[in-house]
Amino acid sequence: MAGRDVSEGRGAAGHEAYLEGYADILADASATGRRLSRDELASRRALGEQAAEAGIGLRALVGAHMTATRAHWPNGSEPMVDDVLSVAAQALDAFAEGYERAQRHAVRQEEAARREFIDDLLYGRSDLGRLAQRAERYGLRLSYEHAVAVARGPAAYEEGDPVLREVERALRGRFGDRSILLTTKDGRLVCVAPGDQDDVLVYFAKQAFAATGGGQVALGRPHTGPAGVVQSYEEALNALDLAERLELDDPVLRSADLLVYPVLTRDRQAMADLVENALGPLRQARGGAQPLLDTLTAYFDSGCVSAEAARRLSLSVRAFTYRLERIHKLTGADPSDPVHRYTLQTAVIGARLLDWPTKPL
Repeated sequence: MAGRDVSEGRGAAGHEAYLEGYADILADASATGRRLSRDELASRRALGEQAAEAGIGLRALVGAHMTATRAHWPNGSEPMVDDVLSVAAQALDAFAEGYERAQRHAVRQEEAARREFIDDLLYGRSDLGRLAQRAERYGLRLSYEHAVAVARGPAAYEEGDPVLREVERALRGRFGDRSILLTTKDGRLVCVAPGDQDDVLVYFAKQAFAATGGGQVALGRPHTGPAGVVQSYEEALNALDLAERLELDDPVLRSADLLVYPVLTRDRQAMADLVENALGPLRQARGGAQPLLDTLTAYFDSGCVSAEAARRLSLSVRAFTYRLERIHKLTGADPSDPVHRYTLQTAVIGARLLDWPTKPL
């Protein structure tokens, strides 16, 4: 990586290849006080790029230029100090420009390679053997179990976002380098961690919730292998999607706790038939089905406690009880009867998943 001084302690002599032609430029240009030519500047930039690609530290190279300037200080008719230093400054500035340009290119290449790896990892693309090799570069051993957590907030996040950096600092400070991959995907924060280290994902959820200003985090289940990462990631995404459709406001969602919902929606037509048969008659109510559907939702979400459900809907208990009676009359099912309750509650969940009555079944 550019910026690592692999020749520390070798002195200026170890950097001679990157000072090629410098003594001649110093002598010729300082003799007349001229500025360096375009070709001379280009040669300095090229050497700077080569030095960066070789992994030599810039500080050592600056020192080598200063040493060479003293060693090759022009002789003769008392050269003007300002002219010599001006030539040295121009040469060194061009050299540093080339060096920095090579560093930026290396960073962009590294970022592109990391992004490509993340896309391949989360979408299950690329040859599995090659993917596993690439994963080791980022501290992941895909032969083991991994779990994925996904956090969403009020904004879309990208690599380098202050929110991501804040969460990363917290994770590194708490766990160090523990085979954790933290990144962003489609505007969300994503954390991949070993499957047996649930504390990492729980801590990520806590930090992401705080950094995003109250965002929501979903945790996929641990699975083995590269395909397991994809599966855990998709579970986390599905949990966030379910939370949005069911209006679940829990800050942390575990996909393992929501497995019943995919089961309910696996046969969409069967669920649609249940919603239509159990709740379709609510359309006959004044104001349509939505107010009575909201009544059932509040009732079930409050543990079938009428007083609490009435409070959630800003209704009197009497008004709420009247609504339950109306539901019973229209559907033939009594929400307070345990025999009827399961069917109605399952139908209410189905209605929320299918976005009924807003969308036709």
